[in-house]
Amino acid sequence: MKTLKVLILMGSQSDLPVMKKTEAVFDAFGIAYKTMIRSAHRTPEATLQAIQDAESAGCQVFICAAGMAAHLAGVVCSHTIKPVIGVPIASGPLNGNDALLSTVMMPPGMPVATVGINAAKNAGLLAVQILAQHDARLADQLKADRLAQAEAILAED
Repeated sequence: MKTLKVLILMGSQSDLPVMKKTEAVFDAFGIAYKTMIRSAHRTPEATLQAIQDAESAGCQVFICAAGMAAHLAGVVCSHTIKPVIGVPIASGPLNGNDALLSTVMMPPGMPVATVGINAAKNAGLLAVQILAQHDARLADQLKADRLAQAEAILAED
């Protein structure tokens, strides 16, 4: 079995359709990941245990998706020195704008890289870029992916 590279945490089951895009990125790049549902507010002990277990399994990056108050990424960041990427989820009366601000406005010393609302694919690609810093295979795959994107745009001309 491959060493766990990324842990995807989401605040609730309703976030899964968005986060399937992150999983698809990891499947395409051959990255070992695990997806779990953990709530910063409703399951704080289980969230901490998930972080500790993931680090013990070799996890290098955490991706956290949450809507509304969206404190999950910040809570994870407070318990690890590994990179944390936040995915604000469109939900509630503010349609994700509250989640975006909750995720991006972290206090000094507690950075969370934040992608756009529901931008789960970009979260996955950012994690791949982080991992590719020490993995030539991933770096080559990223270069090929960028080239394929450019060729697809030019083919539409």
